Amino acid sequence: MAKFKFITYAAGIGLSYWYYGILQEKITRTKHQPDGAMFTCTMTLVLLQCIVNTLFAKFMLKFIFNQGVDRTNPNYYRICSLTYLTAMVSSNMALRHVNYPTQVIGKSCKPIPIMILGVLIGRKRYSIRKYIFILLIVLGVALFLYKRDISLEHLFNMKLSSESATLAGIIPTLGIGETLLVMSLAMDGITGAVQERMKTEHATKSGHMMYKVNLYSTVYLTLATLCSWEIFTFFEFIQIHPALIVDICLFSSLSAIGQLFIFLTVSEFGPLPCSIVTTTRKFFTVLTSVLLFGNSLTATQWIGTFLVFLGLSLDAAYGKENPRDKLKQEKSSKKLK
Repeated sequence: MAKFKFITYAAGIGLSYWYYGILQEKITRTKHQPDGAMFTCTMTLVLLQCIVNTLFAKFMLKFIFNQGVDRTNPNYYRICSLTYLTAMVSSNMALRHVNYPTQVIGKSCKPIPIMILGVLIGRKRYSIRKYIFILLIVLGVALFLYKRDISLEHLFNMKLSSESATLAGIIPTLGIGETLLVMSLAMDGITGAVQERMKTEHATKSGHMMYKVNLYSTVYLTLATLCSWEIFTFFEFIQIHPALIVDICLFSSLSAIGQLFIFLTVSEFGPLPCSIVTTTRKFFTVLTSVLLFGNSLTATQWIGTFLVFLGLSLDAAYGKENPRDKLKQEKSSKKLK
């Protein structure tokens, strides 16, 4: 039953965010008629998402879910929503300074800070094999999405110039973009660790988590968009480009559905399995595109494909926690309170 629920949640996340990504690119990276202007009000777009997510979660709590009274410490929600928003904003800002493959590779490492900070803050414990399996998945996704295929001959023939010192852009220097990516990953790790504490200390339910995190996020973003005057720019843009309204409504609705499955996964299985699903979602989206349209894979991408399936298979077969270890962890967590 648990496996079926996890597969259902993973499918819900994958399908929702697959079309969500298409709409996101259509809204933010295309020129809109009649004047060919680009949409730049990203904070307001995220604010609309949070509003729809909040209303959707409230509806689900009142009419669908019966999750009782939420006794979670409100400070957990405040911290979680702040780190969640900071991670998103930092990741989007990084694209102004680094190319897309670098950003994707950085974000593909999301499970690593979640595991590290889950241990340091969330009092979580993982086996050595779990670390190895997650590392295989992360490496596989990074290799698959980084489409530049570098041969060994090319690497050995490179001159020791200032450009070749960074392997022609393969290993970027630590600049503003990379710093923003590190910040985003750190915020992802803190978010996962706080969610782990909420899950273990208060058994926080998915509906409450989704509602409260998005409620606080709405407050933060409302203040930010008002102070920056971006919300007024957004309304002016919509008046000139009314066709965007339908796309934004559908975009926000898919966000709410996807987030519901994400919070169901986090509350019932933990933030690490959720991060694995969201990380490999990108892999399966690209792989589906390859299979449907007959695009050829490079040698590097075939290696990445093998590593992802190997990591997922090994984690499914051998990555489960030993019940005795889980009981010891719960007793240790109670002693620390």
